[in-house]
Amino acid sequence: MFENISIFKMASAMAVHAGQKQALVSQNVANADTPGYLARDLPDFQSLYHHDDARVQRATRTGHLNGAVDGAGMAKPVERPGTASPDGNTVSVEQEMLGAVDAARQHERALAIYKSALNVLHSTLARS
Repeated sequence: MFENISIFKMASAMAVHAGQKQALVSQNVANADTPGYLARDLPDFQSLYHHDDARVQRATRTGHLNGAVDGAGMAKPVERPGTASPDGNTVSVEQEMLGAVDAARQHERALAIYKSALNVLHSTLARS
């Protein structure tokens, strides 16, 4: 029922994006001493989320080809430009700490949106 309401789709996609961003931050920190490792990041959520369903081919079931179910799949990571150390590694632990905080805030924001929409829906149904 709730998956057909666009605010819940958006909040879910935002939470998934935050989780994916946190996973990339963890991967970057784990490779902070790997020679030649290039730090990766995800594009911001706004640039990835398409609300206009006419522009994006969607699958209605996971078995469908050439479409994406909302919230499925991982956004493509991009290399983050930065100053390389002498061994060619571009990971900055300080920048990764900021990325982790940003991912946590994005996840909290997604949960707040979801809870707020759920409260509105609940109060609307309670008055009926």
